[in-house]
Amino acid sequence: MSTKNHNTDKRFAAIVLAADRTGKDPVTQFTGAACKAFAEVGGIPMIIRVLDALQACQQITSIILCGPPETLHNHCPELQRRIDSGQVTWIPNLDSPSRSANSALQQIPADTSVLITTADHALLTSAIVQQFLQQSSVIAGDATVGIVKQERIAAVSPDAKRTVIRLHDGGFCGCNLFTVTPRGRALVNFWRQAEDLRKKPWKLIARVLGFRTVIAYLLGTLTLQQGLAAVSEKSGVAIRAIELDDPCAGIDVDKVADLQLVELLLKSKKMNA
Repeated sequence: MSTKNHNTDKRFAAIVLAADRTGKDPVTQFTGAACKAFAEVGGIPMIIRVLDALQACQQITSIILCGPPETLHNHCPELQRRIDSGQVTWIPNLDSPSRSANSALQQIPADTSVLITTADHALLTSAIVQQFLQQSSVIAGDATVGIVKQERIAAVSPDAKRTVIRLHDGGFCGCNLFTVTPRGRALVNFWRQAEDLRKKPWKLIARVLGFRTVIAYLLGTLTLQQGLAAVSEKSGVAIRAIELDDPCAGIDVDKVADLQLVELLLKSKKMNA
């Protein structure tokens, strides 16, 4: 077997972050679900949609679910069944996504590569996961991050409100998809510095990249590769971006408007199937 084929078949453990951090979450209040991860999209709880996408991907060997609180599991019988059957390993979440991810990493052998995603990724599919993991497997680096060009999202939903990192070579949206190799696990600790600044791109860049890079960003001259190189230098982890084809990879559910959008997109997919 060639090296490329071998790498393409690389296996990953998966971590799904599913903390229920506030009872005032707008999606939870709007849907009446016990927590946001249990809010239904197309009649199926978001967390089950994410687990289905992961379990259908042959490169995923195991799944650790971090949150929601165990006291809520009875509100989602299908999730409880998967935990009871051993299909999914549940652990409690901690007080931030990075700390929760680090806690989950402690449950995974140190020599195993890991995929990290979130429970509110309601449009995640096995095809998206497969493309991301296959490209992550053959790229030279310690960690990868999934991105989608903002123009792709605008093409399917011009009114979609997404957080956009605007760089010299285009606007990019994150996909809540990450991989780390054993060496790349150090990136989770670096993640803590940026955790509270995700919605403020220029402050994020200033904090983790330094004065020169933030000036380049503000002047509109910073490219994607330059930004990744700066993060890699600061963190000591070689990070690569994986640009995904499906614009749905860049749409998660943070707000009620997002929930309504993903419902519309699902209906559109069914109509066009």
